[in-house]
Amino acid sequence: MTAPKKYIAHLDLDCFYVSVERIKNPALNGKPVIIGGSPSGRGVVASASYEARAFGIHSAMPTSRALQLCPDAIVVRSHFGEYTTCSNRLYQRILEVAPIVERASIDEMYLDLTGCEVLYGNDLPGFIMKLQKIVWNEFRLPCTIALACNKSVAKIAAGTVKPAGVIYVPHGTEKEFLAPLPIDVIPGVGKKTSEILRRKGLNRVADIQARSRESIVRMLGKHGLWIHDVANGSGSEHIETERTRKSIGTEETFSHDIADRDELEKILFALTESVCSSLRYRHLKAETITLKLRYADFKTITRAETIEPTHDDNVVFETVRRLFKSGYTRRMAIRLLGVRASQLVDLRQLEFDLFPSEKKRSQMLEAVDKIRKKFGDDSIHLGKA
Repeated sequence: MTAPKKYIAHLDLDCFYVSVERIKNPALNGKPVIIGGSPSGRGVVASASYEARAFGIHSAMPTSRALQLCPDAIVVRSHFGEYTTCSNRLYQRILEVAPIVERASIDEMYLDLTGCEVLYGNDLPGFIMKLQKIVWNEFRLPCTIALACNKSVAKIAAGTVKPAGVIYVPHGTEKEFLAPLPIDVIPGVGKKTSEILRRKGLNRVADIQARSRESIVRMLGKHGLWIHDVANGSGSEHIETERTRKSIGTEETFSHDIADRDELEKILFALTESVCSSLRYRHLKAETITLKLRYADFKTITRAETIEPTHDDNVVFETVRRLFKSGYTRRMAIRLLGVRASQLVDLRQLEFDLFPSEKKRSQMLEAVDKIRKKFGDDSIHLGKA
């Protein structure tokens, strides 16, 4: 028997953080809004409305710089706890209409709709239009949804119709759909890779399609395999559900390469806070901590260390800092940092026998999460040792 055609949808919440804040405060509608840290010090933009993006503002940009570009922008402190709660509610709702759902991030989901054709009247493109209305009517969240044969094509397609768009790429038309798009739409083609390809005269996806895999690999190394495959319509069909999740992590690609070690450690601490908060929310501890580091020349290294199971920000950060000191060995700026926790231990399935000091620490961390949820992520931080 032939395998059934795969139908993978990519649901992307448009300016999610801004959208949540606008639900709470409708006066922000139509205004240039920045979600992020204070413009004093090292506050950075976590998200920006499309009105603010029109001025060149983007995530990871210093808030002070963003206000220089758009002095009328409204800065709202982030409330990550509220964003997480909203994302979780939406996820539970999506599980009611799609059999397999993967949360790629707090504002992105992949839905495997393979085999649901009859269930939705043999009209899956029509179904994703209805799903978009469900997300708006029930959650007041604008979103973009794309349907394709795999995750890569679906994600790229969604990017072509944002915001609030819906698109279907029929099976067998992937190469034709991708051909006229700029090479930057391919996940993994950042500034450096784009410059290399453009110097070789490759400006559109069609230019990559016209080259052999070998020639792209000669230009980009192993990274070229992925780029050539995606350009020709290939991509993963595997959906990772919460039950199969083996790790929790986050990473940040900088708008400009950074060489200042103090600044890099501050970013690592913020990433660590995010990971540990997610662990505690899911009642998990991690035994292995992994640092991901990508240099300006795109060389990527990872370092990992196994420790006693924990979800404590300070313990994890000390591990991350050790990994960073051992891994950052070249005199070159960094373009990406990531922190990942794996070897996860579910506390609900363990005999939770803490020493008194450990119990107090655990209660304190839970209190920190509650404060952040109520007053914003910048309202309280754990001191770095």
